[in-house]
This record gives sequence, structure tokens and C-alpha cells, in this order.
Amino acid sequence: MATNIALPNLRRWAERALGAVLPARCLGCGLVVERPGALCPACWRGIDFLAPPLCACCGMPFELDPGEGARCGACLAQPPSFGRARAVFRYSEASRALILGFKHGDRLHGTRAFAAWMARAGAELIADASLIVPVPLHWTRLFMRRYNQAALLANALAAASGVPAIPDLLIRKRRTPSQGRLNRTERRRNVHGAFVPLRRAARRLEGASVLLVDDVFTTGATVEACAKALLAGGAARVDVLTLARVVRAHALG
Repeated sequence: MATNIALPNLRRWAERALGAVLPARCLGCGLVVERPGALCPACWRGIDFLAPPLCACCGMPFELDPGEGARCGACLAQPPSFGRARAVFRYSEASRALILGFKHGDRLHGTRAFAAWMARAGAELIADASLIVPVPLHWTRLFMRRYNQAALLANALAAASGVPAIPDLLIRKRRTPSQGRLNRTERRRNVHGAFVPLRRAARRLEGASVLLVDDVFTTGATVEACAKALLAGGAARVDVLTLARVVRAHALG
């Protein structure tokens, strides 16, 4: 118990000591801010944080409130395998630098802050979760990038919430081409059958309520493929939590 109390105090002391030497910088533009993991007022105003009303399933924001439990047209037409998906903010010009810097630019100092934002945005999902699992990278891509940003978020979220994370529970069994320039149908075809649960984690997965974590929800193709693999492996349900999501104008009606 004493160790559990001492660690947060030690962390705060270390942050104050570091702040005395190196001032905290805005995660977005690099301006000096009051505390680590914060955005300056200008960058904060530029981020479009997502809030209700949202699709009860995929988390797509509605312009008008259709009532509690309402689903968007896409989820009504083709219900996804996951139960619920939520995200912190809209993927936009303002937030793009945060995501790309974290994903490709080794700007990992914002991980704890991102996880704290995700914990607030996905509080209901976390409350129902028994495991946190990140979307995996293929081993060749992990070797080149040196880290999986989704795994970093999952571990930080586990530390903040107390829900255990298993970073290697899912594996990507084949190296899929980048999804960047593919349309919705091509994305689904690209990742179809690409993910499988790790055999030695089968007991942990059986009957589990899994929170699947990734950095960006674009069309939902990747998390859909992961959710199908987790459910086939014995999970009772899968919810999805991401840092950002793409919001298309035609989907807001």
C-alpha cells in the first residue's frame, strides 16, 4: 500500500523537477504551457472534441439530437460486429499534426494526456471492460516503426483505469498494404481475415468484455476485422475507443 501511495507522489515530484529545468510545451504547437500534456489555448480551440448527441453504436456525431439510443443510417443498414465505438476528437487539419506526430514522429510525450482524454470520452466503455487490447501492427512494420502507437495508448489507458491491457493478445498474421488511399470497400477487403487472437491468450479472452484501442477510426474497417477476430476467439463483446475519428459531412444528417 505504501508503494502505491509513494509512486504517484514520486511521479508528481519528478514532473515538477523536470518542469523547473525544461518548461512544459504544448502538444500541438510547442509553445510553453502550464503543465506537461496540455494544449495552449489556441490549439485547444482548434480541436473539435466529440460530444453527444452521437450514434449509440459507432459514435458518429449527430447535428440534431434524435433521442437516446438512436443509431446512424450506416449502423442501421449494416450493424457492426463491435457494440459501441467512441473517440475523443474529430480528425481534422487541427488534430492531424497531433496524430501524425504521435504515430510517425516519435512524439510520445503526449501518451499519458491522450490516454486521460480517452478515459473521459470512453468512461462508459471502460466501466464495462474486463480487458484492453490494442489494434496490432504486423511485426515487420513494428520493427521499422519501433513502437505500436495503439499499444502505447492501451497501456497508458490501463494504468489510468486499472483495467488490464494485453498488448499482444491480437496479432496481424499478414502484412496488409496501407489503408490510406483505399476506399471503404477496399479497406474492408484489405484487412479481411488479417487478425487472429494469440493462442496462449485464449483463456483470458474467453467470455471477456474487450475494449479495442486504436489511434484513428476512419471507416471502421480495421476495428471491424479485429472485433470479428476477438468474438470468434471467445470474447463476449467488443467495444472500440480511439483518439480520433474521421467525420464525413454527409454522415451528419
